[in-house]
Amino acid sequence: MIQRKALDRLLEALDRHAAVALLGARQVGKTTLALAAAETRDAVYLDLEAPSDRAKLAAPEVYLAAHEDRLVILDEIQRVPDLFPTLRGLIDAGRRKGRRHGRFLILGSASPDLLRQSAESLAGRILYLELGPLAAGEIEPEQHERLWCRGGFPESFLAGSDAASLEWRASFLRTYLERDIPQFGSRIPAETLRRFWTMLAHQQGALLNASRLAGGLGVSGQTVARYLDLLVDLLLVRRLAPWVSNAGKRLVRSPKTFVRDSGLVHALLGIGDRDALLGHPVVGGSYEGFVLESLIAAAPPDATPFFYRSSNGAEIDLLLELAGGERVAVEVKRSLSPRVERGFHQACAALEPQRRFVVYPGEERYPAGENVEVIGLADAVRELEALG
Repeated sequence: MIQRKALDRLLEALDRHAAVALLGARQVGKTTLALAAAETRDAVYLDLEAPSDRAKLAAPEVYLAAHEDRLVILDEIQRVPDLFPTLRGLIDAGRRKGRRHGRFLILGSASPDLLRQSAESLAGRILYLELGPLAAGEIEPEQHERLWCRGGFPESFLAGSDAASLEWRASFLRTYLERDIPQFGSRIPAETLRRFWTMLAHQQGALLNASRLAGGLGVSGQTVARYLDLLVDLLLVRRLAPWVSNAGKRLVRSPKTFVRDSGLVHALLGIGDRDALLGHPVVGGSYEGFVLESLIAAAPPDATPFFYRSSNGAEIDLLLELAGGERVAVEVKRSLSPRVERGFHQACAALEPQRRFVVYPGEERYPAGENVEVIGLADAVRELEALG
């Protein structure tokens, strides 16, 4: 069993807040993490996809009030969205009795309805935590390449063979498209959404060109925006915003898009193993997305990720802006002998980040110009974790 680094943050959140929402795509390990948290305190677990557990909430106030001294874990709560107003009343009643934290742990697949209703009903009473697939900081460095190829969904990463891993991911995609996404209220045809998702995978790490995507699908630009919003809300796609200042510089203002799990990128494109990946045109974008997701996962929770690109070629693949104003600039290179491009130096001169890294697949760490270090992924993860 792989120890998830999010466990300590979850336990700390439960000690400070009445309700904590743990959000993430299906099969990333939310239930496993919640049950690990449950072992540390008196808890009751309800799987709201199970009819027997939903039946227990026929009179939710009565059932939940009977467990007011326990942590109540509500899994897949989007199946019972009407429960949120009840939770609000119970949390407020508990506060008057001195029960101010550790009441409810809510698990959900980040449906838009879940986010909207919880925000309205539980404002000031809930903390959101995100759980992504396994990241490089949770895996031994010698397994990073396997993690890149298979992705971070635990069942995929731990599969007995590359073929079994790809089979799991293909099934995951099919189930998501045909069963899970329609449960969130989406009426997008499964085949259309698969084509859109596949187009994003082909353009991994590229600037969003909505009109080109719309032309390929035969839909409007507004429809493409709706498709993208859905996959972003479900934590399956990252829309990385550009860093834009008010200085009047000619900066790129379109976001970049990444399918967040590299294993899903490869499954969407039919890439079955490492050899096939190394010969595929998406290899560079795939590796960049893998590194960026691992570094964002390792960064402090208050860090905001951007990229930077100007019209004259100055570029930073990942710019992390911390709450205290500190900036970390990252360039990603797949080569074992990376060259630092002039555009990265130009961008750093403009933004003056305090830390500047070129992340590559090797292990050696060495300087590469003024205030710039070439660094392996494992060391980069440790550097960012130390900032928290």
